[in-house]
Amino acid sequence: MRLKSSIWVAAYIRRCEIEGAAALLRRRGAEEAGAIFIKVSRLDGSAEVFAPAPQSAFATARPTDRAFVRGLKQTPASEADVEAYLARQIKFDPDIWIVEVEDRAGRHFLEHVIG
Repeated sequence: MRLKSSIWVAAYIRRCEIEGAAALLRRRGAEEAGAIFIKVSRLDGSAEVFAPAPQSAFATARPTDRAFVRGLKQTPASEADVEAYLARQIKFDPDIWIVEVEDRAGRHFLEHVIG
């Protein structure tokens, strides 16, 4: 069974803070199973965005883990490109969560990033 999105987000924000990075919830989505997007701002005008991996990418041995893929091919991208990407995702699904991490080194603290 997968953790509720709200619990996963709270734990993720706490992990970022423990590692010394600022993290904040920018958009609250569906409590139980809203898709989670992570924006990592490098504080220099560039950023990276991570989106939920497609279901076909999940390891069959651990189907309850959350896996992420890079949302944009260019990494890092400009803040404007990342914000435009997130705006498109909100139009597609208004129940998404957005967490923003500020870290000059660009650390994302995600355990499963595919590709």
